Amino acid sequence: MEAPRAGPAERVRELLERIAEAAGVPAQVEIEEDGATLRAVYVGDDLDLLIGRHGETIDAIQHLSYRAAFRGDIERKRLIVDASGYRHRRALALQAEADRAVDLAVGQSRPVPLETMSALERKLVHEYLRDRPGIETYSEGDEPDRHLVVAPVVG
Repeated sequence: MEAPRAGPAERVRELLERIAEAAGVPAQVEIEEDGATLRAVYVGDDLDLLIGRHGETIDAIQHLSYRAAFRGDIERKRLIVDASGYRHRRALALQAEADRAVDLAVGQSRPVPLETMSALERKLVHEYLRDRPGIETYSEGDEPDRHLVVAPVVG
């Protein structure tokens, strides 16, 4: 008799533990799951190596984890991989930067480009500013130098 196939949460946990071990980073993996989201969080003292510069490493780990978690599955969930609250801290920093860009764009009646961001970060800022009156957001440039622009609505 064949052993039951591990579910997405187990596959993510195993992959994250193997990545941390291979990187030589002592970390625990905590998994939370609800109907729409699977969240995996590295917990430890020094997780900078797993986060990487501007979150590039944790974004890559998240992408690999998603592929591993849902390979061959029809039903998929949103997957978030985090390390020591990095995603929350980064979201707050991006929101503050977006707020400053809105003030500049409206105050000076000109488009204001933001720093280069990953697709995940651009989406976060687009969603954060989506309902803000008097401005629009759009992305410009090519990867890896793609960035978001905050512009006043003309008319």
